[in-house]
Amino acid sequence: MRARILTLAAAVITMADGAQSQITQDALTAKPQAIVDLRTTAGANLVRGQWRYSDAKVVEVDHRSVGPDLRPSGPPNRALDIFPKAGAEEFDDAGWEAIPAEGLEQRRTNGRLSFNWYRAKVTLPDQVGGFSVRGSTVVFEVVVDDYAEVWVDGKLPLILGQAGAHLIKGFNAPNRVVLTRDAMPGQTFQLAVFGMNGPVSSPPVNYIWVRSATLDLYRAGDLDRRQSKLADIERKDADIDRLVPPDATLEKLAGGFEFLEGPVWVREGYLLFSDPNTNVIYRYTPDGQVSVFRTKSGYTGVDIGRYHQPGSNGLALDREGRLVINEHGNRRVTRLEKTGAITVLADRVDGMRLNSPNDLVFKSDGALYVTDPPFGLPGVFDDPAKETPWSGVYRVGTDGSVRLVTKSLSGPNGLAFSPDERYFYVDNWDPQRKVVLRYEVEPDGSLSHETVFFDMTPLTRGDDALDGMKVDRLGNLYVAGPGGIWVLSPEGKHLGTIHPPEHVANMAWGDADGRGLYITASTGLYRIRLNVAGTGAFSSEEWARR
Repeated sequence: MRARILTLAAAVITMADGAQSQITQDALTAKPQAIVDLRTTAGANLVRGQWRYSDAKVVEVDHRSVGPDLRPSGPPNRALDIFPKAGAEEFDDAGWEAIPAEGLEQRRTNGRLSFNWYRAKVTLPDQVGGFSVRGSTVVFEVVVDDYAEVWVDGKLPLILGQAGAHLIKGFNAPNRVVLTRDAMPGQTFQLAVFGMNGPVSSPPVNYIWVRSATLDLYRAGDLDRRQSKLADIERKDADIDRLVPPDATLEKLAGGFEFLEGPVWVREGYLLFSDPNTNVIYRYTPDGQVSVFRTKSGYTGVDIGRYHQPGSNGLALDREGRLVINEHGNRRVTRLEKTGAITVLADRVDGMRLNSPNDLVFKSDGALYVTDPPFGLPGVFDDPAKETPWSGVYRVGTDGSVRLVTKSLSGPNGLAFSPDERYFYVDNWDPQRKVVLRYEVEPDGSLSHETVFFDMTPLTRGDDALDGMKVDRLGNLYVAGPGGIWVLSPEGKHLGTIHPPEHVANMAWGDADGRGLYITASTGLYRIRLNVAGTGAFSSEEWARR
């Protein structure tokens, strides 16, 4: 039974080597090898930096009221803005006051509700205190009394759920921004720090000043919290060497979760993944940070305590890069719009409520295919709220139609298309029937010619079954099954198995080249780099052509 397996998996909190939770932001995990104190003349001179300063003020500007599209498309109005806007790299601050480094601690502005700017361009030297700068990681850390936003080279990244780094961290908390992980002497960075007095809702009588401002230099890899081990690969056929490098390593990227599912790589260069047990979507960035992307990801009901998995499960991106979410507790498929609004794509079929949408995949024409077993219902198969007499796979058309395409499996779970979309695969969470089915895809999106593509039942024992599934660009399948990720050829031959240290639930292709396979496995997030890219993993150029 799936619920029992998940409960057992949730009890495993760490890897055998003791890796702990990394659900943190800006954590100090190593001692820097050198520090440049930008509040001192010696430090500022070392990086050829000159601080410049300006007060900022709130001004009235022309704007528009919110329109039906939730954007400023309504009637003209007047709104408030900040002046000057000095975050841009090319902003001309030559006319601003030049302040000495020691002057950063001087109290500035008139107090109460007030804002200001500190700008400086820094140039990395060859050495800092005998430490060679070349190849190091450089972190800019600033603490502004009371809040700060940090622009670097004209950029202020806006990513839902991010706290700290470029954005406000907390009251008098440090903002830590990685400037580079491969420093080069002579490399320059334009820093622009926007300060504000706070709390903003109850402005204090005091003023804005800089408590600290440093460049922290670390040896390459010192801030890397990933744990790498030679991957445990069972190689049953020589063809797997074309896919999985002989020296492939398995990296543990983060841990300490309850049960991970539904990963998807976002075009902006980060990973989203679900913890359906705790009702949260997390975000992982390549710099090693994990943050909460969305809370209450699948349910907000008063009876949430009855649910084992109330939260989101499968995640996917549509052709416009919008996040589509399978919400277990709400028993629906939704789309998160760019405005933050939620659009319900599917919650019923033929008047009956869906069970608990599990996994999902888009076809290139925009149609969405969803598996709908009852694993998210409190009573699973015997839940009295279950309305469909089957566990279905559905096609959600671009016109909003919801159509049953197959009900052959008791627990349809992972699903995927072949690269040419000629075939559709779906696997089964059922310890008594551990099969992957293959269908031919008809022009209208329906499925035909059902065949058993691969049967793991006689090859495995125990209560474990099949879960998520992905396909690479050569048509090979990667199936989360008993013991790990089963790699199957397009002809249905078992090429080998990747054995992570925890039970695998799902996978996603990621990284700039699409060859990183990100693995959600019980309490941990892992990655293995392969020789081939995956379907659905797009570079920036490919996204632009979609």
